[in-house]
Amino acid sequence: MTEVRQDCEKGAKSTAKPDAVSHPSHYTSGGIEAKDALKVAMDGSGLSPMASYWWGCAFKYLWRWSRKNGVEDLRKCRQCIEFLIKEVEG
Repeated sequence: MTEVRQDCEKGAKSTAKPDAVSHPSHYTSGGIEAKDALKVAMDGSGLSPMASYWWGCAFKYLWRWSRKNGVEDLRKCRQCIEFLIKEVEG
């Protein structure tokens, strides 16, 4: 299966196979990748590295749940949020 995507560097449309390593479809929604949204959300947060890790994990599971593992990803997200709360509370 091929997809048509906008080549950001060249500004031209190209036909390419989905890239399951660099740009997995379950992390791309509406032309936005989870990693880019998370980067903006976390900018300047001042969180500890561990709190940032748990936030990132929770974010990715919540971002992809409807396109990948359904309720299982929601449960994983909930667990990450519990770890985040413990980390933030100290």
